[in-house]
Amino acid sequence: MKPIESILADAASIATLRRDIHAHPELCFQEQRTSDLIAQALTDWGIPVHRGLGTTGVVGIVKNGTSDRAVGLRADIDALPMTEHNKFAHASTFAGKMHACGHDGHTAMLLAAAKHLARHRNFDGTVYLVFQPAEEGGGGAREMIKDGLFTKFPMEAIFGAHNWPGMKVGQFAVKPGPCFASSNEFKITITGKGAHGAMPHLGLDPVPVACQMVQAFQTIVTRNKRPIDAAVISVTMIHAGEATNVVPDSCVLEGTVRTFTLEVLDLIERRMKEVVEGTAAAFGVRSSFEFHRNYPPTINHEAETAFFRQVAADVAGAGNVLDFEPTMGAEDFSYFLLDKPGCYFLIGNGDGSHRDSGHGMGPCMLHNPSYDFNDDLIPLGATMWVRLAESWLARPR
Repeated sequence: MKPIESILADAASIATLRRDIHAHPELCFQEQRTSDLIAQALTDWGIPVHRGLGTTGVVGIVKNGTSDRAVGLRADIDALPMTEHNKFAHASTFAGKMHACGHDGHTAMLLAAAKHLARHRNFDGTVYLVFQPAEEGGGGAREMIKDGLFTKFPMEAIFGAHNWPGMKVGQFAVKPGPCFASSNEFKITITGKGAHGAMPHLGLDPVPVACQMVQAFQTIVTRNKRPIDAAVISVTMIHAGEATNVVPDSCVLEGTVRTFTLEVLDLIERRMKEVVEGTAAAFGVRSSFEFHRNYPPTINHEAETAFFRQVAADVAGAGNVLDFEPTMGAEDFSYFLLDKPGCYFLIGNGDGSHRDSGHGMGPCMLHNPSYDFNDDLIPLGATMWVRLAESWLARPR
């Protein structure tokens, strides 16, 4: 893949900016310094800026010509609440905060594209540069929409990208339909009656009740939904007891549910509730069931996915545009795709050999304390953004 020359010339300075963001990570809806940096860079390049959507979101507006056509390009800007293990110069300076998912790199790629688009404006229409806060659990996309993103900045479609460790630099991946799962959380409280551990018959032990529920939940996946429908029920936390010789009063189960369709999600929520209530009744204990729906599944639109695949093939070569295997991870770009046609694609982040000395143990995976974004992606991703926007605005309506 051959990057655009002007983007390649600016790659080092944009990489410096990326590392600055990496060293100063900010959590969801707290990205004030990051949004200040983005807004200042866009302003310096002559790009009008709108701020405040979704609290800390930034939208840059690059116009040219007379067409009323418009397309949106999105990057996420927030970090994760985790401690970085890397010791290189641009490691996080904030304890318990880290860019372990590459949002600093996503921001850098879109900024590099913004600078080129503003300088050359080889299109007729408008490119909206959407820098979105709070992807990591805050639903920043939903909040930007609530604050009027698509009414203030009417666009025909919106595109988003994520780096993907393990996929070669220069490769892209995409698929139509569901590509990321819905993200949901549950909390179950089982209340029994405490007793001496040597005399359990005098109490109502919630622990074996919890064990029965955990096992029964897996039959929802294997016996209630269709085998061809993907779903995950993971109990990831069990909390009970304070002493080895005491039957506890209560036990709390928490975890996550992932599905690619709302129909399967409805089924799982209903059946989990029935299992909890029925099991509790069978053992004579009380129970409560809380189910919180976070992000819906990310479902790429067919036409926009085909469009991206063709542009990517033209830019990177057809052999470097792979079919993306869906993941049960979640992504709040899903909210944008509920309101607008669009496509979410992946860009290869390499095998981790790009990391500066001083990094922790590998591999360089997402949400790993030794992760770092590969700066070689900046000119590649920015070139893809530019060609995608130019091609969209040049195609028939």
